[in-house]
Order: sequence, then C-alpha cells, then structure tokens
Amino acid sequence: MTEASEETEEGLGAALGEDAAQSRASERYGSAPAHHGPFYLLALGALGVVFGDIGTSPLYAFKTCLTAVGPLGTQPLAVLGILSLIFWAITLIVTVKYVGLVLRADNRGEGGVLALTALVVTEGRARHPKLLAALGLAGCAFFYGDGTITPAVSVLSAIEGLEVANPDFARAVLPLSVIVLLVLFAVQRRGTGSIGNLFGPVMLVWFAAIGALGAWHIAEHPEVLQAISPAYAAFFLAQHPGIASAVLAAVFLAVTGGEALYADLGHFGRAPIQLVWYALVWPALTLNYFGQGALVLADPAAAENPFYLMAPPQMLIPLVVLATAATIIASQAVISGVFSMTQQALQLGFLPRMKVSQTSDQAIGQIYVPAVNAILCAATVGLVLYFESSDRLANAYGIAVVCTMLITSLLLDVLLAGRGQTDRPSRWLFALALPLGIIDVTFLLSNIEKIPHGGIFPLFCGLVVYVTMRSWMRGRTVVAEQMRRQERAVKSFLEDVARQPPQQVPGTAVFLTSNSGTVPRTLVRNVRYNGVLHEHTVLMSVVTERIPRVPRGGRLKVTRIAPQLWRVEAHVGFMERANVPKLLRESERLGLGFRTDNATYFLGRDDIVVASPRGMARWRKRLFLIMARNAEFAGAHFGIPPERIIELGGQVQI
Repeated sequence: MTEASEETEEGLGAALGEDAAQSRASERYGSAPAHHGPFYLLALGALGVVFGDIGTSPLYAFKTCLTAVGPLGTQPLAVLGILSLIFWAITLIVTVKYVGLVLRADNRGEGGVLALTALVVTEGRARHPKLLAALGLAGCAFFYGDGTITPAVSVLSAIEGLEVANPDFARAVLPLSVIVLLVLFAVQRRGTGSIGNLFGPVMLVWFAAIGALGAWHIAEHPEVLQAISPAYAAFFLAQHPGIASAVLAAVFLAVTGGEALYADLGHFGRAPIQLVWYALVWPALTLNYFGQGALVLADPAAAENPFYLMAPPQMLIPLVVLATAATIIASQAVISGVFSMTQQALQLGFLPRMKVSQTSDQAIGQIYVPAVNAILCAATVGLVLYFESSDRLANAYGIAVVCTMLITSLLLDVLLAGRGQTDRPSRWLFALALPLGIIDVTFLLSNIEKIPHGGIFPLFCGLVVYVTMRSWMRGRTVVAEQMRRQERAVKSFLEDVARQPPQQVPGTAVFLTSNSGTVPRTLVRNVRYNGVLHEHTVLMSVVTERIPRVPRGGRLKVTRIAPQLWRVEAHVGFMERANVPKLLRESERLGLGFRTDNATYFLGRDDIVVASPRGMARWRKRLFLIMARNAEFAGAHFGIPPERIIELGGQVQI
C-alpha cells in the first residue's frame, strides 16, 4: 500500500470533451482580444522568436539532401530536382498551409495543436470529440519530442562551421555547443517579449545576410532558377525512386519550423507573423537555398558544406558567429512554443499543477515555465553529448514534428469540414487543405526510415509525455469520483443545517469546489466536526473554458443560495491563471454584498491511497501519486496568501 499527500485542487475546469455545457464558449464570449504594443515591435519580436527554427534550416537541410542522394548529388539535374522539392515543400507546407490556412484557425488568438483541438471540440460539429481530443493530445506530446531535439541540431550545425574555417577547432565544437545551450535556457526567465526584442535585430541581419549570399551566387549562375518549375522535382523522383524516400525525409528538414510557428501565434498575433514571412523570411530562404544550389553547380566539391562555402574566406568566421546567434534564436521558437503548449495543457487538466510565470504585462501569451525549461535543458544537452554531430542528429530529426503536422492537418480538415456545412468559403478552404494532408502523409512515410537511426528518441519522448498526460487525466477522474461521493446536495445540506443549526462565527469563509451544483466535502467536514458556519460562506468554483481568455464582463456569476451561503462561479480561459482573491474582489461589485479582503480559504488536503486494483493499472496509479505529490500547491496555484489558508484533511482510495 502506497500513500502520498495530495493538495486536492477542486477548482480546475473540465478537460476537453468532459462538459457539453462549454460547447459554445467561443460564441458566448465573443472575439479574441488584440495584441498590445506598436505593430513594428510585434513584427520585430515575431522575427526574433517565431522564425528562428525554420530560418536556420539552410545550415543543414540542403547539405543533408545532397548526402541522401549520394554520388548523384552533384549532377545538375539532381541539384535542380532537390531545389525544386525544397522550394515547393516550403511553398505548400509553410506558405499555403501554415501561414495561409492554419494561422487563421486560431482559438481566439491562440495557436498550437491543443488550441486547435479545443476549437474543433468547442464548435461541436465533430462526431467523435473524445477521439479528436486524444488525437490533439498525441500531437502535443509529439511536439514536446520535437522540442528536445531542435535546439541540439540547430546549435551544433552552426558551431560546426568552425571546422570549415579551421579543422583544429573540431575539439571545441561540443563544449561550445553545450555552453551556448546552457546560456540559452538560463535567459528564458526574462520572457519571450524581451528576448524577441533582443533577437529580432539579429534575425533581421541573419535573413539579410543569407539572402544576399544566395542572390550573389544566383547572379553568377542564374540557370539555377529553373528549379522553380515543379517539373524538376517530379522528374527527379521518377528517375530515382530507390532514394526518393531518403531525399524526401531530408527535404522535410526545410519545413520543420512550421509547427513552432503556429504554436507561437499567441505571443505576437497573426498579422505580424504573416507580414514578416511574406516580406522577408520566405524570400531570404528561397534565395539562400537556390544560392547553395548555384554554388554546387559551379563547384561540386562545395557539396561538403554548401552553406558556409558560399561565404568569402574572410567572412567565414563572422558568418559562423552570426549563425550561432541565429541558431540560439531557432531554439527559442520551439522553447516558446513548448511553454505555450504547457500552459494550455495545465489549464485543460492534462498535466499536474506547476509554476507558470507571466513575463509581460502587455502580452498575456508570453510566459515562462521553470520546470519544463529545466527538463528541456537537460534533454537537449544530453542529445548533443550523445550524438556529437549535426549529421547524426539530422537522422533523428523530423519524425516527431511530422506526426504533429499530420495531426494538425487532420484537425484542420475536421474544423473546415464542419464549418463548410454552413459557410461557403470554408468549403473552398477545405478543398485546399485536404491535399496538403496527403503531402504530410508522404513526408511521414519517408521519415519512418529514421526510426532505427535515432528517430526513436523524439518518438519515445512523445510517448512518455502522452502516457504522463493520460495517467494524470485518468487519476484526476478517479480521485474526483471518490471526492464527489463525500459531497452533499445543496437542499440536503440546508435541511441538515436547519435541523441542527451550527454555531455562527463572524468572518468570511471561502470553500473551493469543482462542482457548482453541490456542497463541497470541506464545508461538510467543517460543519460536521467543528460545528460552525461562518457569517458569510462562499462556495467558489473555477471553470476552465475551451477558449484562451474570457472577457471580464462574462466571467463571474454570483448567486445567493441561503442567508449565509453564496456561490461564485468564475470562468477563465485555458491561457489564464485563476487568481481567486482577485476574482472575489470583482464579485463584490456583482452582488456579493460583503468584503472578502480578510476571507479565510478552506482547502482539502487528502492522502491518496492505492487500495484497489480497479480503475487504473497499479503502475499508472503510482505515476499519478508521484505527480500529485510534486504538483504546485493549490493555494499558490490560485494566488491565495498562505496565511489565510486552512487545510481540512481526509483520505481518498484509488
């Protein structure tokens, strides 16, 4: 028998698919709030945070494609075929799918696969909401797997440029990579806004530099522009079917930043991201890839490292320094996306409570999660030390993110198909989105070959995250069922109080409860064992809606149940943190009728005991207990001052 102390939180809202009453939340609360701040600063911040991942793909994507082709890689038709594949992959996957379509499928301004899943379930037109919720959860888990490997491959590929400048620097690559990663994760506490403002100018120089290098070599060999025609891609794949899968897996490296781009939507908004992509990032990437191709056409020996060999010898070291700075930013795009995904998962009940720090007073989507930051740091540094080179890491890279991309495509198709029943433009968008999902399937099949060569690691990370989330959700359900048996119906409780009136004591008592239709067991215990009922007793429930943020005007409902008993129901979004004292102060203006500044908060603190083989597997129960024991204290989670908390204990068997 195993016991663990669990600070029982009774204010979490329902997870996806649990409460049909939330199915029209987006309609009930209106449109998304706008991002604050000058547009040019938002665009600069987006450039510094959102596009780092995809912006540094030229460091290794084209080189990896040439390696996958083998000796044929330096032949003109092969070079043009690879360039054509890269160009159309970026155009279709990033420009059309993500920037053109997926960014429009925002959940009141918030992006990412979980936000999209919540949007699909909220609209209520899907036939199998629980299946879609599980699919979105898997997409979230795979995104975590990608988040562990992106910083490692990005930083390694940049610092390996030192070997091109001087082979004697080879020994310094690993330690320098580790130092850079440690510094990157250390500065996360400053927040994505300040980091974006710092990194934005660096990325502006980066894209200008790689675009200029590419344009220079294209001007010398303009025939490379023929690769814009998709005929070269089709001809190459038809001529070399034996290596087509390996080449497509390598080509996919050029678009791996698409999902991070969507996950970071809530940090800066759609308009700045779209503007920066169309005006700067897409043209610069196209110029650089074609410039690398032009260089290899002119000098086949440059296939060894075409990105760095584009630069004149005297500019190589400055380019390595600039590339290192850019890859730090590339890692930031994924890290910021993981933070956003974690916040969503926490509020939707997929993960145990953990500390989330708001890092901006203007943009609510800019957050920092210390525990996740530490785990990502350890995993990323471990990958660098294990794989030791970007070439080996590239073999493991892509399989997890392509799974997330495919899930995003499926959810987008479901969303557009549902909207298309009543909206003609959505029908056209659905007709456009459906073939893009087929492209994702093609990339998934091509990346399967990476699994034996290191691709198993991000998949394993994703599996661990998925099992953890499912175990936490199931454990919460089992515990909640046990707790509800100790709750009382309001009518029955009031009848008992009328028959045996408890002693009335002055002051205000607040009891948190997840069920707005019953009296929580903490109040039942207080009356039964202490024999007292406060002059003002408030039953406080916090409901998490399937929208990112709930406007102030519609998030509170105050009801007087009895002369001494009040109920306050607060609605928050899955990107918000519920500050209970602040919500109660707002309730005073909505009819609560008394001040809550000196209220006492009663929280349940129960021992969770593994006593039955039913409900969950024993190993999952033990995992749940570990997470429950290490979860953030409920009082801190709800912003309640510790000196105003009284805990009432008990025991719950699972």
